[in-house]
Amino acid sequence: MTLAINATEALWFLPFVLPICIWVAWSDLREMRIPNISVLALAGVFLVVGLVQVGMEVMAFSTWYMRLAQLAVVLLAGFIISSLGLVGAGDAKFAAAMAPFIAPGDYLLFLTLFAAVLIGSWLTHRGAGMVPAVRRATPDWVSWDRGKLFPMGVALAGALVVYLALGALGTGA
Repeated sequence: MTLAINATEALWFLPFVLPICIWVAWSDLREMRIPNISVLALAGVFLVVGLVQVGMEVMAFSTWYMRLAQLAVVLLAGFIISSLGLVGAGDAKFAAAMAPFIAPGDYLLFLTLFAAVLIGSWLTHRGAGMVPAVRRATPDWVSWDRGKLFPMGVALAGALVVYLALGALGTGA
């Protein structure tokens, strides 16, 4: 598997993205809510670290700029599907903030990776929810009792971290 993302680019982003993704997953598990500030923080990481990469010639300015356009496109699509009630607004906003981190040549691969992480997250969440010791350790998690609803931030954040980690390991361009 070869990713289009540059290994150096992924390595630069990963240390900044990882804590935000952990925060998002934890918040979504606990409250079924992705804080707006985490979405802004993720977008800010791309803006700032991406510009640093442009300055260091890791990423071309045209690439950085076009990746920002991805954010706008995914935000518009997310607004529409959120308005239709298909996903939560926080999920849609977080997906938009994630979009610039995905290299254009990796769209299909990322969607496949996201699908795998989503299935694994769902199975893990549902399975862990049936373990009394886990439930006792996390009694304040709203996600346990939301029926068919699932904290999608776990899968979104997980997929982004795995994607950047794979890129940083040198499987990228």
